[in-house]
Amino acid sequence: MIRIGLIGYGYWGPKLLRNFLAVPGAEVAMVVDLAAGQIDTLAQSHPRLLTALDPDALIADASIDAVVIATPVESHFELALAALKAGKHVWLEKPMAASPGQALALIEAAERHGRVLMVDHTTVYASETRALKELLAADELGRVLYYDSMRSSLGLVRSDANVIADLAVHDFALLDYLFSERPMSVSACGIGHFDGMPENIAYVTLHYSSGAIAHVNTSWVSPVRVRRVLIGGSRRMALWDDDASTGTLRVHEAGVDVSPMEAGPPSVLYRQGEAWMPPLDTAEALQVAARHFADCIRSGRTPVTDGRFGLRMVDLAEKATVSLRSNGTPVWLDGAGGAR
Repeated sequence: MIRIGLIGYGYWGPKLLRNFLAVPGAEVAMVVDLAAGQIDTLAQSHPRLLTALDPDALIADASIDAVVIATPVESHFELALAALKAGKHVWLEKPMAASPGQALALIEAAERHGRVLMVDHTTVYASETRALKELLAADELGRVLYYDSMRSSLGLVRSDANVIADLAVHDFALLDYLFSERPMSVSACGIGHFDGMPENIAYVTLHYSSGAIAHVNTSWVSPVRVRRVLIGGSRRMALWDDDASTGTLRVHEAGVDVSPMEAGPPSVLYRQGEAWMPPLDTAEALQVAARHFADCIRSGRTPVTDGRFGLRMVDLAEKATVSLRSNGTPVWLDGAGGAR
């Protein structure tokens, strides 16, 4: 039995608790939150759960095998490092750290102590993501031409991370997982409308050596919630609309063919066919991720979203923010542009 401790019972903590309580062969042994009110709320819904106000009590408990951390990002490094040094496996809410240097230090600590370090990039574990991966592997879409995403809602406005690190990072994770190459450069523009708070709107563009382009539109101040990803290929186009009433993922038999002519302008042919839906399972993405974490602890396998995956997301978010704060100046990415 894997005994798990959860640190942080705020916005994401209750979702993590619900899913880890359902993982076979695992049990939640303790929940910690610095706010007494949060612990009181938890005690009403789960009166048998052991609770505490001090994370040190959880980390020092030798009977706990793994620590799940869902706290503000500025506390991730200290908590995760202490847990790893105590010989515990660690699950970290994204972003995994406040800087690439902190992320790298956590990776090295996990390797030094032989512990599993997994970052909660939940979108990677969605059934739609797995279906897109299969479509791309089978060349169903053809050569990828573009990736276009919109993620907007009214909140959650955060003080510990900007909208790039909070929302655009979902798309960074999808692009990293789905595509066979990494971006050459990133540029971004955006703004923060509230004094003392990070940017709440951002538009991020990534360029690839293959000619593909990715654009990510993010906002915490939209009157409507939108979660939409469009991948355009030379053969077909795939639309993932998380708010669609019927079918979240559709493949469109649509495209544009351009043929050069001996004389005159090129010939342009538009293809418009039927849309179809790939089969999807009904497993909740966070439940898939929680089971994957437990399985990696048992088997010693490396998580799909391990520390190095999380480091790439932190590094890309930092470089996008550098571009944003430099009026959109492109930032070139180290070691990028080629096939993995």
